[in-house]
Amino acid sequence: MNKRYQWLLPVVLVAAAGLARAGDASDREAIARGWVEAAHAGKAPFAAYVEKHMASDGSWSPDRYVGLGFYLDPQNDEQVVVAGVIPGTPASEVLRAGDVFVSVAGVPATDDNRERLNFRGKPGEPVPAVIKRDGKEIPIEVRRGVIDRKSSKADVLENIAFGDADEWPVDEGRIVEVIGDGRVVYVVDEFTETEDDTGITYVNRTVTRFEFNDDNQITGGWNMDEDRFVLEQLGYTISR
Repeated sequence: MNKRYQWLLPVVLVAAAGLARAGDASDREAIARGWVEAAHAGKAPFAAYVEKHMASDGSWSPDRYVGLGFYLDPQNDEQVVVAGVIPGTPASEVLRAGDVFVSVAGVPATDDNRERLNFRGKPGEPVPAVIKRDGKEIPIEVRRGVIDRKSSKADVLENIAFGDADEWPVDEGRIVEVIGDGRVVYVVDEFTETEDDTGITYVNRTVTRFEFNDDNQITGGWNMDEDRFVLEQLGYTISR
């Protein structure tokens, strides 16, 4: 499934002329709305928006999940390559950036098999794998854990850099609602996307929460979406 970068939400730049005095609630709502509306703008405008509107000490909280705690290089469609490892996660004790998966739980680690690789699942269960490092194949085993972390501004920009500008993910979207309450703004958006392999079109609704400082810089945020609803639209079932 061509999953969009849920926690990134690309942006449409907000014109500075449309903003009022610093600290005004309408400013914060406009900035938050611009962040989310840009889900359609592309890689370059999103990076520029984050650079401009996210505080230097700000952080973003990606979705929690049960897994190992690393991310793959999305631009490498020939090998399953570790692009980065999240500090303090199970993967950080075993994996390094640049490691290439050869197999995971006996399944060959090919691009066609990415969706079948058993990285996610029940906490505590071991995941056996074979990786290639420095030209040598090495058997490893990592136990899944709950991955709950915060990404710094530098982390966010680094992850944007890994994105494929030609396949920036959202096809069509709209803002459903923007709600401001002091330093906190919630934005609800709905977007339509098409799965590459099947051509099935699905709809997803996302709620994004932004926190601001006195300078109207984004100091924190997170978002939640309809993962299960998306899977059901694509014909998947969830079973134990």
